Amino acid sequence: MYAKEFFDLQLEFAERVSALSGLPFARAVLEYTNLYIRFGCGRDFDPTHPRWQEYLAGLSNADDRHDWTYRFYVTRSEPVVPPGLVATFGCFSYARLSGDRIRLHFHDGDGDGRSPLAIERCDRRRAELASLFADVKRTTRDPARVVGASWLYNLAAYRRLFPESYLATAHAIQHRFRHMPLWGQFMKRDGGVREDRARQFQERLGRQSSPEGLDRCFPFQVLALEAPVADFYRFYGV
Repeated sequence: MYAKEFFDLQLEFAERVSALSGLPFARAVLEYTNLYIRFGCGRDFDPTHPRWQEYLAGLSNADDRHDWTYRFYVTRSEPVVPPGLVATFGCFSYARLSGDRIRLHFHDGDGDGRSPLAIERCDRRRAELASLFADVKRTTRDPARVVGASWLYNLAAYRRLFPESYLATAHAIQHRFRHMPLWGQFMKRDGGVREDRARQFQERLGRQSSPEGLDRCFPFQVLALEAPVADFYRFYGV
């Protein structure tokens, strides 16, 4: 479960977006937050989805938008699975996308309250990735490519797990406001919010005078990467 503060932060962002752009608040929540996915509505972002309409009806009548949003999440949320998911190996999983592409995903699979990216767990993470790519090699025809997109690629503790040829392709992508690869940077392992990053985000948001600088409010940008799967086979020795 995610903490209420995680949703508060996104609603605050939507409120500021609405004020700066003139976009109706309900539309800003749809286009600039991760709520649609968190409520189990899928990834089509169809504003007529019955569950989304139920949320908006309560939102328009709520005395406190933040309380209503969290109550709605608690009572109607469901597990969110990445599209095309194939298999999970410890903290990593992969999905198959169109065009013979493999998409990597990361989560805290240790669940013991300690950082899964700590230096003493580096060998464990690489072993998981080796198992993952051994599975890819058994089940995927060449030439496949591996793609990733996450704020995590800004962290040295995460980058050290991957081949240099992959890391060299990293570039920032913008307008990822609907997705966890951007919002996940505020999350702690227990579902709470990282107060230092949230505060930095709020300070930057308060200084915005137009919608053009909204991406720069986030402490970390989403980085996208792509490399041939053969580079990973060599790197992990599979």
